[in-house]
Amino acid sequence: MGLQTTLRALADPIRREILALLKAGPLSAGDICSHFTVTAAAVSRHLSVLREADLIRDRREGKFIYYELNTSVLEEIMLWLRELKGDKEDV
Repeated sequence: MGLQTTLRALADPIRREILALLKAGPLSAGDICSHFTVTAAAVSRHLSVLREADLIRDRREGKFIYYELNTSVLEEIMLWLRELKGDKEDV
């Protein structure tokens, strides 16, 4: 995905909180919803945006969908920011 799509996905505080939750490991959609006061439909839309930006992956197990971080995209963003900042150190 493009950098613009990724940065747009990261701009929302709920989506950043979802990423923080997934840092500990995969969670089901229901587990993620339980952390927020917004509707399940709203959380589902946030998950969709994160998935479209390739920041998360999903897998189905029976009737549950589990979400997990896609750290490779986050690493690419960190490298880009580091280059933008002008760090000379190797990453």
